[in-house]
Amino acid sequence: MRGKDAALLQVINLSKSFNSFQAVKNVSFELYPGEILGLLGPNGAGKTTIIHMLLGLTSPSSGEIRIFGLDPSKAREREKILNLMNFSSTYVAMPYSLKVREALMVFARLYGVKNARQKIDALLGQFELEEVVDRPVRALSSGQMTRLNLAKAFINDPEILLLDEPTASLDPDIADRTRKYLIEVKKKRKMAILYTSHNMQEMEEISDRLLFLHHGEIIARGTPEELISRFRGEDLEDVFLKVAREVRA
Repeated sequence: MRGKDAALLQVINLSKSFNSFQAVKNVSFELYPGEILGLLGPNGAGKTTIIHMLLGLTSPSSGEIRIFGLDPSKAREREKILNLMNFSSTYVAMPYSLKVREALMVFARLYGVKNARQKIDALLGQFELEEVVDRPVRALSSGQMTRLNLAKAFINDPEILLLDEPTASLDPDIADRTRKYLIEVKKKRKMAILYTSHNMQEMEEISDRLLFLHHGEIIARGTPEELISRFRGEDLEDVFLKVAREVRA
């Protein structure tokens, strides 16, 4: 039985190697209800590899993952987990031959969403996709594709949401509204969100806590304010530059 404030996600000494390259090294953290946890780090730091392991797309070399107290390596438990999770990533392709509404309906049926049409209409409005609802997915711009991925991520009202660079292709206005929407839903529904971005201003605005990854290891963790104070930075971007240069030195 899960406690009200128990961690929804636990990662314990997680590692992943690809032949001789170690992409993730003994990473441990927790994700709690109503929290946005930011994964911060340069390209190649291991952020996307961690998300892929949490989704079961990549198997860990060692370590443990517990989601809702369940073991995702076991097929029966993985099915329960995936029904309560969702994700968005610019690296994931949507069904190109379908129209936007059709693609969302496919995911709604996969998740067994009740009142699917109403839910889809609400998400189309939230992510400003009404004008392209009957357009084939393959004809969308990169920004529209990002918004479609985000709409898909909310289709089942997940308890845990994994977001990998979710605003990378969005214009500033839509990106700002998306961040505000994420903050609103995590407060209202106690959603737990794991978030990666290279936009330091965005990470500072949206994250309750941050993990700073470098070469697959966590080298710093804390709230944005704690990291800025610890590294004597003017803002999170300044901290990012200081930490990255300090590690490389």
